[in-house]
Amino acid sequence: MKLAVFDCDGTLVDGQAPVCDAMEAAFAQAGLPAPGRHAVRRIVGLSLPQAVRALAPDADPGRQAAAVDAYKIAFRAAREEGRLEEPLFAGIADLLGRLVDGGWTLAVATGKSDRGLTGCLAGHGIEGHFASLQTADRHPSKPHPAMLEAALFETGARAEEAVMIGDTTFDMAMARAAGVRAVGVAWGYHAATELRTAGAEAVAADAEELETFLHG
Repeated sequence: MKLAVFDCDGTLVDGQAPVCDAMEAAFAQAGLPAPGRHAVRRIVGLSLPQAVRALAPDADPGRQAAAVDAYKIAFRAAREEGRLEEPLFAGIADLLGRLVDGGWTLAVATGKSDRGLTGCLAGHGIEGHFASLQTADRHPSKPHPAMLEAALFETGARAEEAVMIGDTTFDMAMARAAGVRAVGVAWGYHAATELRTAGAEAVAADAEELETFLHG
């Protein structure tokens, strides 16, 4: 068994623009000052309630909850109206295919919702590559290890047979908490130095280098 668990936003797909747009709309709807886009990119990967709390720590719980609900509505509207763009990063589609052909089992662990993740993967025609999909709908936010533990259970893999691939320190910390290898990617939302400090054994510059690290 070789299990590769991928984060989604910032690792498989570039979803920063729709996340920032939806967060700005949500904060406006909740009557909160708009967060800066850099701040929003920094919290990509957290579950939505935790992300909102991080962006508006001084807001009362009612406004935070309103922003969470408004974000869901804004993001869903963007998808339904065809305005949602979450392109795959270069080389990812081919990499996934080669891993599956090479005997790897693949999974996803993401702060997205079930609906958001399945829509994203289906839109790129890659949903069939993954044996396990773990989302924020059913687990505590990263870096809690629950998502990885569930992926291990569902696939029958042992921790020492698995690797977590992600672009944030949340992913690296989750991997460490679950006792699995952690490999970072440099094309996402946190810097390579941060990923290494958080526990990444390596940080890939592109999909080709990531494949090399996974086989290493």
